[in-house]
Amino acid sequence: MDSIVVIDFETTGLSPNQGDRATEIAAVLIRDGQIVDRYQSLMNAGVRIPSYVEALTGISNAMLRKAPPIDRVMGEVSDFVADYPLVAHNASFDRKFWDAELDRIRVKRKQDFICSMLLARRLLPQAPNHQLGTLIALAGLPVTGRYHRALADAEMTANLTLYLEQELMRRFSLPGINHALLGKIQKTPKAQLKQCVERFRHLCVE
Repeated sequence: MDSIVVIDFETTGLSPNQGDRATEIAAVLIRDGQIVDRYQSLMNAGVRIPSYVEALTGISNAMLRKAPPIDRVMGEVSDFVADYPLVAHNASFDRKFWDAELDRIRVKRKQDFICSMLLARRLLPQAPNHQLGTLIALAGLPVTGRYHRALADAEMTANLTLYLEQELMRRFSLPGINHALLGKIQKTPKAQLKQCVERFRHLCVE
């Protein structure tokens, strides 16, 4: 299986286009089916956290005043991620902030995102919803910390991604999984999942 990096942001709101900024990031490196390295940091973008976000995450304005500047953190995490493929839960959210904050330091994203939520919708359609906490409970995976803190969410997303890869291998008798297959699956309707995997298997044999 390919090495991948799972990332998770905490932010002041939902949209960088509306002036929201990142407040915390974590990145978890998976290699050979194991978490082998981690990066985590709060970051100070010079903006205030709304009270409802502080209540959700536990990240306070006082904590951010002591945090390193956001440009430094984004430079460090960009170096940590390097060229590895990226995974996030509800990746459309994290991708927006990743691209926006990298753009501020004049760095461009080099790789695509895989969304573990989209994968779970294909592979675990029986779930009552596809929020991270619901899927962790359904799969019997460990809760590694407080939800809505970046490192805990990134670690749980990493464990969920590994679980989904194992489920794919078990269900379709695959010897391994790569990033390209996950990218195709997340865009494939549930009814066409088998055909998608069979095309991948055929290409691997050729």
